[in-house]
Amino acid sequence: MIVLRVLVAVGLIVSAVIHFQLSPGFQQAYPGGIGGGNLFRIQAVIAVLAALYVLIRGNRAAYAVAAAVALSALTAVVLYRYVQVPAIGPIPSMYEPVWYAKKILTAVAEAAAGILAIIGYALLHRPRHNP
Repeated sequence: MIVLRVLVAVGLIVSAVIHFQLSPGFQQAYPGGIGGGNLFRIQAVIAVLAALYVLIRGNRAAYAVAAAVALSALTAVVLYRYVQVPAIGPIPSMYEPVWYAKKILTAVAEAAAGILAIIGYALLHRPRHNP
């Protein structure tokens, strides 16, 4: 199961690195309030923490956290690609109706990490039969 833990962590780290790389440009679009760049930085830190958690513990809770982090990030990237969600208080509208290489890579990494984390959770949840 160590390979599965590493793959989940890699997907989360890829997402984190790309979010850190893109964060300055998204902050410029909304310098007041929380800003997209700060949201990207928060997501990246949470993804790194989830990756470390799944690597260190590898238990059901770690896989559940990893799945939640990865799939919530994937949901956000797809939602903001196709739906023009308005600003909500200090959180800006981050509608961006295009796909580009880094956006595709992060979406694929988040989907893979999320799916693999669900598989890891399910494998640990499965009852074991001892003869």
